[in-house]
Amino acid sequence: MRLAYHKQKFQDWFTQQWIIVWGKRIESKTVPWLMGPFGKSDWISDEFVKELAQDEGLVIERNVKSQGLISSIELLGLTEDELKKLSTSVIEFYQKTADYNLELSVSWNLVFKVFGNLVKMLFSKRIDQLNIPTESISSSEEISSEIITLTDPDSEEIKYTIWYRTFKTTGQVLYSGVYSVCTLPSGLSCIKAVFPLPKGNATVIMSPSVGQDGELHLYSSGKKFGDPGFYFLLEDSKGDLWAQYIRSFRDLLIVSSNEEGISAKQTLTLWNKEVVQFRYKISRNR
Repeated sequence: MRLAYHKQKFQDWFTQQWIIVWGKRIESKTVPWLMGPFGKSDWISDEFVKELAQDEGLVIERNVKSQGLISSIELLGLTEDELKKLSTSVIEFYQKTADYNLELSVSWNLVFKVFGNLVKMLFSKRIDQLNIPTESISSSEEISSEIITLTDPDSEEIKYTIWYRTFKTTGQVLYSGVYSVCTLPSGLSCIKAVFPLPKGNATVIMSPSVGQDGELHLYSSGKKFGDPGFYFLLEDSKGDLWAQYIRSFRDLLIVSSNEEGISAKQTLTLWNKEVVQFRYKISRNR
């Protein structure tokens, strides 16, 4: 049996070993749609951005104005009817994400709250990544939202777009993720969010659709490896890659707009039971 990298915290080694036991060995060239940056150290935050830029000889640009998570909404492969129906405000948000402020409220299912506290205690707080509040927040909390790009100095092509979100009150990292559009083996175009972790990453692949009122639905749900959903990836002690598809864990994000502005509702479920729900108020910078 292959072993996870041994010179790290036991909880990191244990979870990585679980992925090796229950996951599958992969080759990067055969799953380009799944690949993304790994964390090199046990402190993620925005440190992985510096490490990634140094390793690949890229130029870091922070607080990039009018930069979006995706360059064009057309990359999502929506039908002509869906593009016509999709809210122009939602399109603008995804194409110019850096121009918007975020406020967050959180509502937990009490059954899963213990699990959330355990994850935060063992992993999130220590590595400064995925610091999801474990207390329900009824009033909105302000989030600092920054777009960071890593650019090839020769071609001037943006190679990575990072959405770096922290709590304004504490500075703790909520999410530090790399966003792009990928094409699955089925030909489906999806948004991919990669969250670096020590010696690996957590990757969420979300399939897009448009609702009756012009809202954007992003759903990470599938039945098998190669479908939209949650994936954990890692590099073992010999440098080989492994991946585990978590079919039971799902994420539905609905982004909509009305006369009051843009809002989003994100619901995480496990075994079809709601774990936690996030609500975002999204407004343009003044």
